[in-house]
Amino acid sequence: MKSLQRHLIVAGLVGSLGLAAVAQSQTAPTPATQAPQQTVRERPPADAARAEQRRDRMKQKIERKLGKLKQELKITSAQEPAWNAWTGALQPGAKPQRPGREELAALSTPERIDRLRATRAQRMAEMDRRLDATKSFYATLDAEQKKVFDAESLRFAKRHHGKRGFSHRG
Repeated sequence: MKSLQRHLIVAGLVGSLGLAAVAQSQTAPTPATQAPQQTVRERPPADAARAEQRRDRMKQKIERKLGKLKQELKITSAQEPAWNAWTGALQPGAKPQRPGREELAALSTPERIDRLRATRAQRMAEMDRRLDATKSFYATLDAEQKKVFDAESLRFAKRHHGKRGFSHRG
């Protein structure tokens, strides 16, 4: 389950970098350099179907990993409500509305910065919600279960953040 949370956190961080890059590359055109308005293309049905299949495969993979973690932790019937609350909290929340090119072009630089900060705050609130749920769930585990959970989270950190885990310094 920690793996799912890490995937969601990494996805959120990657998404935030992408939004920042889009915002930085979008500047309001001056009349002399203004290009004709481009229309936003909708995803062709085949691409939408493939994206849906990818989401379904990812969901199944996450469910398998959660099932495996649940078995490794040996969740008791008394812990089942905490497990369900935690796995429910790991589900993605509402995605922040991503501004379109036209919307970004209509904003001044300070307005774009404010918009990016608001979007970042939404992402961070969502991450905090998941992290708080993880801490609450962790508190329900016994000592042996905590060892298993800690090992899984450390394994994820090493796999996704280098051999030193979350540390990026010497």
